[in-house]
Amino acid sequence: MFDINSFLQQLSIALLPFLAAITFHEAAHGYAAYFLGDDTAKKAGRLTLNPLSHIDVMGLIVLFLTRLFGWAKPVPVNFNIVARRKHGIAIVAFAGPLANFILAIISSVFYNIFTHINTSNLLMNKILVPLTLMAVYSVQINVALGVFNLLPIPPLDGGRILQSFLPSDKQYFLIKYERYGFIIILILLITNMVDYFIFPVIHFFVKLLL
Repeated sequence: MFDINSFLQQLSIALLPFLAAITFHEAAHGYAAYFLGDDTAKKAGRLTLNPLSHIDVMGLIVLFLTRLFGWAKPVPVNFNIVARRKHGIAIVAFAGPLANFILAIISSVFYNIFTHINTSNLLMNKILVPLTLMAVYSVQINVALGVFNLLPIPPLDGGRILQSFLPSDKQYFLIKYERYGFIIILILLITNMVDYFIFPVIHFFVKLLL
């Protein structure tokens, strides 16, 4: 039986880590592109850590439900500009997952601090419990987003990174079939292939950090 109170309580604790994860991910793409000479994201007002500029409601709901797969509004990047720099596309693409991994490490530090605070103060405990849970959620979602986005499947970041290191003819082939990437991702999710290939990696790093 669905417990609305439990769901709302979980949502209130998990929402901030989810918003932070997708916001830093997308903003990192924009800043990386900007440092490589592309001001497209800046002109579009996307060089910001304001979650409202990045969230996609449906993508956020899916992310919250799966804790693995979801999406935000893609930061606009002119890949013709960033491609002029050596491995510029790879740098922009990797910036998103890197931001998630950094957030996961920072959250891990806070988790260890919170769990090592010994107090008998009831009010302090009421504050520490949700903060600890938020840190756990943050580690889990950021590791999951970082690892999942590094899959070498376009339009995921891993696909962009792979594209950057391929010869020109192979890059064209990858771009040509990019529209089928989401179908491949859906197949991986529906067939539970992620349980065998992706979850073990995610669980390893989450366990390492927590």
